[in-house]
Amino acid sequence: MANSPHWLEGVTGSGKTAWLLEQLRPDAAAPLELGQSHLIFAANGDNRLRLAARIGDVAPGVAVVTTTPNGFIQDEVTLFWPLLVAELGLSPQFPLRLRPENEQELTASHWRQQILDGTLTVEGWLEAQTVRRSLDFLQLAAAGGIPAEDLPVLLPEGIPPGFAPETVWRAIGQALVDWRDWCLARGLLTYGVMTELYWRHLLPHPLYREKLLARYGGLFADDLDEYPAIAAQWLQVFINAGRPVAMTWNRHGKVRMGLGADPDALEQMRDQCQVTEQTTPATNALAYPWGDQVVAWVMDPLALPEPLACFETLQTVSRGELLRKTAERVVKAVNQGQVAPQEIAIIGPGLDAIARYTLAEILSDRGLPVASLSDQRPVIHSPLVRSLLTLLTFVYPGLGRLASAEEVAEMLVVLSQIPQAPEIGPWFEAVQIDPVRAELLVDHCFEPSLEQPELLPVERFDRWDRLGYKATEAYSRLRQWIEQQRQQRQQRLTPGVISVLDRAIQAFYWGGSHLPADQLAALRELMETAQHYWAVEDRLRQVAPMLDQKSTVTLKNSLERFILLLRQGTVTANPYPVESAQVITIATVYQYRLQRLRHRWHFWIDAGSPRWLAGTDNLLFGYPLFLGSYRGRPWTTEDIETLHRDRPERIVRDLLGRVSDRVVLCHSELAVSGQEQIGPLLTLVTANADA
Repeated sequence: MANSPHWLEGVTGSGKTAWLLEQLRPDAAAPLELGQSHLIFAANGDNRLRLAARIGDVAPGVAVVTTTPNGFIQDEVTLFWPLLVAELGLSPQFPLRLRPENEQELTASHWRQQILDGTLTVEGWLEAQTVRRSLDFLQLAAAGGIPAEDLPVLLPEGIPPGFAPETVWRAIGQALVDWRDWCLARGLLTYGVMTELYWRHLLPHPLYREKLLARYGGLFADDLDEYPAIAAQWLQVFINAGRPVAMTWNRHGKVRMGLGADPDALEQMRDQCQVTEQTTPATNALAYPWGDQVVAWVMDPLALPEPLACFETLQTVSRGELLRKTAERVVKAVNQGQVAPQEIAIIGPGLDAIARYTLAEILSDRGLPVASLSDQRPVIHSPLVRSLLTLLTFVYPGLGRLASAEEVAEMLVVLSQIPQAPEIGPWFEAVQIDPVRAELLVDHCFEPSLEQPELLPVERFDRWDRLGYKATEAYSRLRQWIEQQRQQRQQRLTPGVISVLDRAIQAFYWGGSHLPADQLAALRELMETAQHYWAVEDRLRQVAPMLDQKSTVTLKNSLERFILLLRQGTVTANPYPVESAQVITIATVYQYRLQRLRHRWHFWIDAGSPRWLAGTDNLLFGYPLFLGSYRGRPWTTEDIETLHRDRPERIVRDLLGRVSDRVVLCHSELAVSGQEQIGPLLTLVTANADA
């Protein structure tokens, strides 16, 4: 491979990744020096795993390191933290990564006074929205190579009038600079802070560049159109050093534009590369014979599409009926042997929780496994998690206001179960205290208290004999466990909250060994969140004396904030973790395209929805300011339309390039809101209704 960088531009399914891997072969790439590896980038973690699995087959024996842009930045900042400490004069302590929920909570606390006095108030935004969108500004600026100090000028200059006065945007910009400095002083790192540290301080450092080139002999980037603008900086380091560099570009990609990626800025690197074009989709994809024709029909509202044998319409009046009939059509296709479960994808522009749940439940009941991509649900939706949080209010003092009668009754029911294997029956059928008995116990034996709520002896209920032996035993066992934890805590025999939670899971859930996958996933996320939360709390407590501050972190305050944080629903887990590859995939258009998946059959849900080709529902507020195309003035509707003018064509071509046999257009005349659905795919729906 020549030292000049190589650029492969192609369409979906044209073999771009295979071409990139070919560049790794020893006869194509320059030989590596002793101890060196090739650095291979993928757009996201799932794609990285698939890419790594293919490398061993194509280029066995070649030393490679696979990563993602986000993962690379985090690893490099952590590895070279001592260099940053010396360069910026930071406190010499190991950096601690903040999870999004911790970042949100700590930022809200840090900005409390400015939020209360209206300095950071944007009309129509809730407090949580103000904090989250402001943090997004910091992250978008870092991804675009914009210093945080520019935000107090950039935000009021570029955000259209009408959202808030310019003074508010200036204040938000300055608050973000203060927040970044507050984090650095305590060794706390968010993704936005790490990204700025990398491109602004670490990458320009001569010693770091020397070490980077000494570790990696070449750089290969797959799907460059999904990367942040600053990826050009580390690519340029390798290009300037004459190292092998190869990049692939999907002209129908750009899925993450508006979410931190800047494909238009990165496309400028094409001019200094040897360019190869592959414009033909895979011959087994529907895009090969029909892509141009379908795009022409969709883009022209006056077109009269012809019915295609590869398209099928499933049409109902209501959306509820549509979901049921879609699931039945999937079951029929599998039972008739037309297609296997793993060859089916159900895709929609915005699958709400009801749609995901309905489809997953119907298909699961028919014995068909389901994987719902990125279906993150708050862990507080799990009764097992809620009961553990209520249990903490009985073990630790000062939390009584967090234990209501309803929550205590639920705790009695859930913690009284006898775990059993799923094939015997669901966990909730094995409870020893049913809801009626739980209400009786709460009415007669629960003693509320702001300092220390109590579960009184069962004999306080005059007719306790009506409870039955099983319920009485389960209640007594719970009381004994709580008393034991209190005693051990007072004797300092309990290491901390995480230990208490773990003991409760072992005692009442048998370690989770007999729980269904969704409940087990929620418990795992709870424990991971708790471990990270108290690591941050410990850091704040340790750093306070170094900053000449009095620590305000107490166990009571920490526990109270932890419970409230979870109850707000900001911590999520996947209720349908993928355990097998033999599953039906349920995903939004965005998720499906981002994961680069392919299937034989597609079911396009809500095919008549106007959202199908919009694809702008999840874009971050203010993202046009941080793109390379920003022109120094407030964005307009025309600017947004220009940025996304080719999005409909990209979506249609990309999806048709990922399906080989059939597309079922699933359309209901009425949306969830009861409004008639008239979207850009409706002409396709109508044309194939009788096909």
